[in-house]
Amino acid sequence: MANVHLTPLLEKQRIFRSRNPDEAVAFLHGKQFRFDLSRRAGKQLDLRINGIYLPSLYVGYIQYGSPATIQTNPERDDYWLQLPIWEHIEFTVAHQCISCGPYRAAVSSPTNGLLVRTNARGARFNISLTASALTRQLAGLLGTAPTKPLEFAPSMNLSAGYGRSLAQCVCLAVMDFERAGKMPWDAITISQFEQFIMYRLLLDHPNNYIELLGRRERSLTPRDLRRAIDYMHANLAAPITVADISDASGIAGRTLFQYFRDFRGTSPMRYLRDARFEKVRQALRNAKPEEGVAQVARKWGFSHLGRFAIEYRKRFGESPSETARHRRNACSD
Repeated sequence: MANVHLTPLLEKQRIFRSRNPDEAVAFLHGKQFRFDLSRRAGKQLDLRINGIYLPSLYVGYIQYGSPATIQTNPERDDYWLQLPIWEHIEFTVAHQCISCGPYRAAVSSPTNGLLVRTNARGARFNISLTASALTRQLAGLLGTAPTKPLEFAPSMNLSAGYGRSLAQCVCLAVMDFERAGKMPWDAITISQFEQFIMYRLLLDHPNNYIELLGRRERSLTPRDLRRAIDYMHANLAAPITVADISDASGIAGRTLFQYFRDFRGTSPMRYLRDARFEKVRQALRNAKPEEGVAQVARKWGFSHLGRFAIEYRKRFGESPSETARHRRNACSD
């Protein structure tokens, strides 16, 4: 497996690269990591750290090119989701050793630390989430501030369910970054991606708040619900989160998720996405001749025009350009 050629990813978003063990150790030490490798492994070293920083999380690619051991320092307070790309990598979280590969990821919490041992390149995607961002979303879901540190189960199955959809979401994001060579998303798309990752972790992946998050709260009154929905529709062009909706409506986020799941068969964020599609359709019908489909779509948070066009056709039975063309034809008659 060590001889298999692997093309590094996110090379246009390079943060650091070195074949010098001393440089690598110094750089990672500055990031609050302890980096150890043998003299023999040091000759094979090809450390590549590539990635993109978003407001609430970091999406990265890392490879060592050689066997290595990496440990987080206690000063780090972020959460990590580690997704090996090719070979198996050993992660130790909360004194539990987990062998991970393309179908199993490791999840670490600041209170439990992280130790990584790799016998080959160590190539993987890593998602770092800030404690402040996760805590805010957790508080929004609970309707009150958390009383103890959030801790996740250290292992995640990527072959089915929420784990697979989360891994697919990360891979699609990396593909977008690879293709664009820079940040290709607007604020709404960034917010949607961040929320998808955080809510998958908070609501689906085992953690010490998941039982509380699953408890049914008080029933919503029509006035409560109208306040939440009015806020959502008034802010369709903004990168709002469930925590924002919770703050504006006074409704705990978990109650919003329960209501939308039980009575609308969707989630609050999917409801927002559906409403944005309706706004796009309305905007295309009323578009001026100089307004293109891409301009209208991006205004409502659809940055990937290929995927947008496919989903638009599935929803409305015609392409976005056909909707716009109908408007122009009607005006010329």
